[in-house]
Amino acid sequence: MGYLIGTDEAGYGPNLGPLVISASVWQAPDGVGAEDLFARLGHLIACSHKQAQELPAPCMVVADSKILYNSGGDLRHLERGLWAAWALLGKQPCTWREAWQSLASHAADEFSIRPWYNEYDAPVPVDVMAGEWSVHGSGLRDALLTEGVQLIALKSRAVFPQEFNRLLELYGSKGALLSHLTLDLITRIISPLDGQPISVVCDKHGGRNRYAPLLGEHFPDFMIEIHGESRQRSVYRFGPDGRRMEFCFRVNAERCLPAALASMASKYLRELAMRPFNDFWCSRVPGLAPTAGYPQDARRFKIAITAVQCELGIEDNTIWRVK
Repeated sequence: MGYLIGTDEAGYGPNLGPLVISASVWQAPDGVGAEDLFARLGHLIACSHKQAQELPAPCMVVADSKILYNSGGDLRHLERGLWAAWALLGKQPCTWREAWQSLASHAADEFSIRPWYNEYDAPVPVDVMAGEWSVHGSGLRDALLTEGVQLIALKSRAVFPQEFNRLLELYGSKGALLSHLTLDLITRIISPLDGQPISVVCDKHGGRNRYAPLLGEHFPDFMIEIHGESRQRSVYRFGPDGRRMEFCFRVNAERCLPAALASMASKYLRELAMRPFNDFWCSRVPGLAPTAGYPQDARRFKIAITAVQCELGIEDNTIWRVK
């Protein structure tokens, strides 16, 4: 047996709202890689809406969040997959804060000091009924175990504007910031795992092809072996014989099930974060339309809230990401 870990982010490009990085951890038989899971579990886990309609319950949909969610649309496709994943983990969040607590409990510090988060809470899921997964969860879990596969963990790291700006100055670029935070999250996730081999698949970070120095910083006790570096994928292996680790940074990592689920978690938390942010400002600026936070629309939104922001004494650094 071995562990398969996939990571992905949401919110790399916006000026408003958090950057969210997530990782999902699966256990699978020897010889089964992250790229094999969709094929192995195709009768249980769909990678598209159409495929899900052809599968009997219990099944879940896991896909790149860009396939499952369009900006401004509803969250039902993300929620169906995530509530199935939570059911596999024995969890069932009922509120906005419980969803955050399950995935990124550290965000509570940010919520306590920002007025748009401070007293906010709301029921979740937003666009689907959660109850069906309390029924199907055990059946899906048993079916996965028959295939020798188990979802072990799903965790996220949210970086809000003030911390984002500080870390950007520290690391010098958004790509380096993303790489360091992703590796920080992975090291925390693998710490409690037992001595089985670990395979990690990540999306490429800011066009970077060489990751050996970064891995060396986060795993200083090991010699990082380079097993290929190219535009398509960069592969590294290291660690003792009893617990070898492989890291693959590849284009379109979301085509691998572990990274696809991480993509969904990241996008969902980011969308949850933008709801109270938009509610706060739109309730104070008449006629203001909500924003997804991406550059052009973010500038429109920022100009519109400037007067109220000044009245409330809210600093730019707590709202605006400089890149």
